[in-house]
Amino acid sequence: MSTRKSRFKAAAIQLTSTTEVERNLRAARRLVRRAADAGAELVALPENFAYLRSEGSRIEYRQDLDGELPARLSDLARETGTWLLGGSIPERIPRSRRIHNTSLLFDPAGRQVAVYRKLHLFDVGIRGRAEFRESKTVAAGDLPVIVSTPLARLGLSICYDLRFPELYRKLALAGAEVLLIPSAFTAYTGKFHWMTLLRARAIENQCWVVAPAQAGRHSPTRRSFGHTAVIDPWGEVVALRERGPGIVVAEIDLDRLAEVRRGLPALRHVRRDLIDGPC
Repeated sequence: MSTRKSRFKAAAIQLTSTTEVERNLRAARRLVRRAADAGAELVALPENFAYLRSEGSRIEYRQDLDGELPARLSDLARETGTWLLGGSIPERIPRSRRIHNTSLLFDPAGRQVAVYRKLHLFDVGIRGRAEFRESKTVAAGDLPVIVSTPLARLGLSICYDLRFPELYRKLALAGAEVLLIPSAFTAYTGKFHWMTLLRARAIENQCWVVAPAQAGRHSPTRRSFGHTAVIDPWGEVVALRERGPGIVVAEIDLDRLAEVRRGLPALRHVRRDLIDGPC
């Protein structure tokens, strides 16, 4: 018989990270502890929480999966007794100038239980608004990741992945109940698309969405939209922090997810032949 609870608290953390690693980590550690004190059992940090550089600048900070930063995340998960998502870190690639943009999940004992490398790289050229070439310094991952935990089945993703619904459909059809989307959305694209895309991913996949975000000005040339959110499977925004560092905490209700899927069984109506077949 399953002992899984139908409800638990999740927290999403909003930061304004820079290239100052120790300063970033102090802020992250303080907010993770605050989230745990508020009863959160799942805590998610945003993309680039420990090190966020300006576009075009050199990468001065890289980590191995068994390096110092993952070890500190492990210690923090164990200290707080939480499932802790390290939104993303710059993972070193041997014999390469590029890195992976990598999300790590730790269990309450501090064990590293999942590694997800960002699949879609942010190469855009909106002149004067958002100009990035992530692929210059980052190598894409090649595998979706879903993790079964005692809390829920978690689907992992990072930031620009949000624009690719096929990834989230694959995660939902594989059993995901909570979609984790740590991000550093640009202020310009975020203003127009962030909340719409988050709600769409929740609605079309009938999943909870937990989306920790970077917010504010990181440097003279980089600014993030913020709006850290938790969204339910009906698309309702149940927790939101628009600006500034802080946390949002919300109850994840898996009975609510089951109710939505039972009443509007869209996932059972998916035409897999349209997904896999010819056009």
